[in-house]
Amino acid sequence: MQQWKLFVKKNGWAIGFSFFIPIIIMAVSYFRLGIYPTSDRTMLASDGFGQLLNFYSGFNNVLHGKQSFFYTWTGSLGLNFVSLMSYYVNSIFSFLVFFFDNLHMPDGMYMILLTKIGAMGVTFWVYAHNTYRLPQWTKIALSICYALMGFTIAYSIMLMWMDALIYLPLVLLGIQRVMDKKRPTLLFVSYLLLFVSNYYMAFMVGLFSFLYFVICVLTDWKRYKHSIIPYFITSLLAGGASMVIILPSVIDLKMNGEKTDTISTFFTHDLGIWDFIVKSMPGVYDTSKYGSAPFIYVGLFPLLFCIFYFVSKKIPLKNKLLCGSLLLFMIVSVYIQPLNLFWQGLHSPNMFLFRFSFLYSALVLILAGSGLEKFEKKDLNTLGNITLTLIGIFLLVVNVSNKKRYGYITQESLNLTLILLVVYLLIFIVKDKFKTFAKIIPIVLLIFIGGEAFFNTNQTLRGIDKEWGYTYRERYTTSYKDIEALVSKTKNDNDSFYRLENMDAISRTDSFNYDYSGVTMFSSIRNRHSSQYLDQLGYRSPGTNLTIMYPNNTILMDDLMGIKYNLAKKDPKKYGFEKIATHGEYSLYENKAALPLGMLTDKEIYQEKNNNNQTSLIQHLSEIKEPIFQFTGLNEVSRKNMHIREYGDATYFSEESNNDEAQSITWEVNIPEKTQAYLNLDVGSSPGDMGMVEVSVPGHKSRGRLSATGAYYNLGYYEKAKKVKVTATFTEQPVVKMIRPSVLILKTNVLNQAIQKIKNKDVSFEVKGNHVQADISTKKEQVIFTTIPYDQGWQAKIDGKTVKVEAVQEAMIAIKVPKGDHKVQLTYYPKGMKLGAVLFVVCLLLFSIYAYYCRKKYNVKEKEKSV
Repeated sequence: MQQWKLFVKKNGWAIGFSFFIPIIIMAVSYFRLGIYPTSDRTMLASDGFGQLLNFYSGFNNVLHGKQSFFYTWTGSLGLNFVSLMSYYVNSIFSFLVFFFDNLHMPDGMYMILLTKIGAMGVTFWVYAHNTYRLPQWTKIALSICYALMGFTIAYSIMLMWMDALIYLPLVLLGIQRVMDKKRPTLLFVSYLLLFVSNYYMAFMVGLFSFLYFVICVLTDWKRYKHSIIPYFITSLLAGGASMVIILPSVIDLKMNGEKTDTISTFFTHDLGIWDFIVKSMPGVYDTSKYGSAPFIYVGLFPLLFCIFYFVSKKIPLKNKLLCGSLLLFMIVSVYIQPLNLFWQGLHSPNMFLFRFSFLYSALVLILAGSGLEKFEKKDLNTLGNITLTLIGIFLLVVNVSNKKRYGYITQESLNLTLILLVVYLLIFIVKDKFKTFAKIIPIVLLIFIGGEAFFNTNQTLRGIDKEWGYTYRERYTTSYKDIEALVSKTKNDNDSFYRLENMDAISRTDSFNYDYSGVTMFSSIRNRHSSQYLDQLGYRSPGTNLTIMYPNNTILMDDLMGIKYNLAKKDPKKYGFEKIATHGEYSLYENKAALPLGMLTDKEIYQEKNNNNQTSLIQHLSEIKEPIFQFTGLNEVSRKNMHIREYGDATYFSEESNNDEAQSITWEVNIPEKTQAYLNLDVGSSPGDMGMVEVSVPGHKSRGRLSATGAYYNLGYYEKAKKVKVTATFTEQPVVKMIRPSVLILKTNVLNQAIQKIKNKDVSFEVKGNHVQADISTKKEQVIFTTIPYDQGWQAKIDGKTVKVEAVQEAMIAIKVPKGDHKVQLTYYPKGMKLGAVLFVVCLLLFSIYAYYCRKKYNVKEKEKSV
């Protein structure tokens, strides 16, 4: 304890500088964009990142006891919450959200980001302090460069990735302590926190740290070969302990349809030969979407001394070759697609490319520290030559590079790059030539490095703002109280389980924020089997099922999935939905026909012909064979700026003239009495974005993104037969391809009969966290079909005896029940969680024994040395 007090007393100011300087630079850069707590703008770059905010809100609900830790009903009908948290919010810094309510979650995320950036500075200072014999100011300068590297700023919105950058220096320092002192505790703790915080980024750091260990061992094989076993023991025990989170997460991904991508090319697309040179300049931002170069900027000062490391004769050639091979491997990994994909878990990134590029930046800094350690006065000429060479390379690249690809290089960035290279050289010349200025040189160096980091941070954030647009706070706060009040009303009015959807949603994960069960969700962690099945049933979930969308489906699915409530700013014009409350601009509509979680049927439900679309499913459950839907044609009345071509079943709508006028077409359709009508605009599996469409009939409009939402655009309910004019207006795309449009007619009298028959044999489950139960009475053996997504983590019991949980289409839970009166119970524990917990305890105990043995052995050796 006394040693810690002395350490903090001596180095506290350096730790404080390493923590606060990066935070101040980042905060001031945000402030210049109008982003700070309680400001009009938030740090959320575009509405697309609202899901991360809502996942933090969901985590906050868990902390306040509103949700189960194991399972959440708020994610796309129901979801393994442990798996979701293990990717998005498992950071120890996430507990800061406890001090923010969901309304102020943007501020909570802002504080988490700044805290993480400060922590990056501190952990790298700790690494540098224990690795290099350098002045404190130099260590602080390196820590600032690390915390504000290009990767950190460009991908700053991806809060869940930042923990890997925090733990990386501690992992590397832990490796050194195992090798030099046989003390494994730091490595074990760092690995454990890394693996638990985000398994995805942990894979990259784990792979890099293993390569780092191999390189270190090979630098002095005779001395370090004995550290191989201690390293693997520590790593394996840390990995085993982390299985409490990783094992259920990996099993969940595998069970629920997640697949690795196939390698189709050898070289990575959309890269240039000058990318690593151009992206080493400060203030250079191209894009964080597709086609970007890797973000490898870490500062010009570290770049100079990283090169010096390889030029200096003081560094052994073997060390240069080993470290150079690792650096070269990182560069090659960007250009060779199999390696690029391997670093990212054999999974192609959805934008935010080269997610392992921070490892290259970290390696440049590490080598720069070693170069600085060897730098002496007599090396000034070498440093001067390196500086002039770099200046020449930057000038050459800017002048000969493809202006189309590298048009994002600004004159401001180039000028500052050249000036700073000269300044850093002059600082070292002055330091050695004029001893009078020796005391202020470190401060001057720190000022210039901080200034460079500020310039890069500021320019990068402006690039993000220009590309994505930082969202205004009112987007999340204006309607918050209205929505929360109406959601609270539904909770007060219901004792049984129900689902709710917002027709005018703020984001695709609102259900996490407002704590209600819905359908819509965007997440990298999802149940792909259930999403694919829901896609069959009319909810849009294309491709890899990152998104599942509620809009533009039929009221039949509202009834079947238990959508008891809709929130909307305007009357949704849906049969069976009645307005029951209004708060502000939102109103609450209740669906009396919504079904509970379960319903009785027979074993034929497992046959695909009885469940492969919403019609066959509802007909089988209700035993009504009369058609519920019918299709009718459209008669064209008029069109504007539109040319129509038909090839087979496909129809192409294209612009007649390239002007600002939108494409629109008006049809006339005869709608029978007592029916709900839908315009069917099905783009099928057409690649790419088909743009937006607005569908309007007298008194009602609906909008949607053709490729993102369902195909059924509501035309309203008609008590009496009516001839209606329907107008579809297409925007954003000059050509739209779809299956020939038609009108879907839902017969409400048949729907009523079907729903009533299902209600006569419904099973009303009581839901509490990860437990579901119901009392049931049957006259014969039957099957309970539920709208609970199937997951192997579910366990079923009938009258206390375990029974098999089966699945319909691998998507929905179904359970066979014998005749008689029974109590049916369903309990969810993530598969692998119990084994992971056992491994956690066992590995923790084993490591405690091993660490005690290592410490005792180390103390004996130290005692022998002193003697």
